[in-house]
Amino acid sequence: MARKPAEKQTKTKPTTTVIAVGNQKGGVGKTTTAVNLAAALGTMGKRSLIIDLDANCGATRSFGIPPESYLGSFEVMLGEEDPVSVAIETDAEEGIELPEGVALITANRNLEIVDSELIKKHRLVDYRDCLRKPIETLRASGRWDYIFLDTAPNIHTPTAAAYRVAEWFILTATPDRLAIDGLNDAMSDIDTVRRYNNPDLKLLGVVLSRVSRNTKLAGEVINWVEEAFKDAGIYGDFRIRISSTTEVPKAQRDGLTILQTRPSHKVALEYKKLAREFLKRLRQSEQPAKKSSKPKQAA
Repeated sequence: MARKPAEKQTKTKPTTTVIAVGNQKGGVGKTTTAVNLAAALGTMGKRSLIIDLDANCGATRSFGIPPESYLGSFEVMLGEEDPVSVAIETDAEEGIELPEGVALITANRNLEIVDSELIKKHRLVDYRDCLRKPIETLRASGRWDYIFLDTAPNIHTPTAAAYRVAEWFILTATPDRLAIDGLNDAMSDIDTVRRYNNPDLKLLGVVLSRVSRNTKLAGEVINWVEEAFKDAGIYGDFRIRISSTTEVPKAQRDGLTILQTRPSHKVALEYKKLAREFLKRLRQSEQPAKKSSKPKQAA
């Protein structure tokens, strides 16, 4: 009896989602959100790459890595290094212990002069597109499910470049009035970039962290965020609030995340819930979109 020919297997091309994380004010949980969300996704079998684009090297230091020890985002943006090659992972010999499923492209202080270096190198092209080719290369490698762009609290070239290549933007805030100003500024920047450079950039949501629910200020900020983003539908503020705890900065001082040091801690579990909501929003985004209103500006 003749054997039936085997059906042709169709391989689905791996996809990588690019998410910028930021706020136009510093100290509002931007880096903490990026590294702990990536770590939480790692516990679910997802692979994430964090690209540190801040000259203060927040993500790099959070993982206990001296900023000057590796080639990183500065060299990648200048086109001097292959982004896949400079991505570092857990390496016992090097003393690097990253969360499961997480890789990092480090930052260093050279990012302070990246604007002038890019202008010299790319005089005839728009140097703010310096992340476009690296991101294409990283996506083509198929090694990561998510790329998180950890941006600086300013609109210098690395931040502008992140806005241009990201598909999604996660805004971060803490119960602080300055954080609200930062949200307004960032939303304005997202609208500008969407209009002129990256029409595909979308808001994925707002993450509120370091929340102490028993303070009046926290309640006011939460109420404002809920009101301002209620018309954004599923892309408003994330339902999960990240509580305030000393365990997060304690873990960062040890170059680790709370998912590594205290996996059963209340805040570690909140980051896991945030990761599940993150995945749910991305799945929902693949369904036919409903029109949503633009978030309101703070008074």
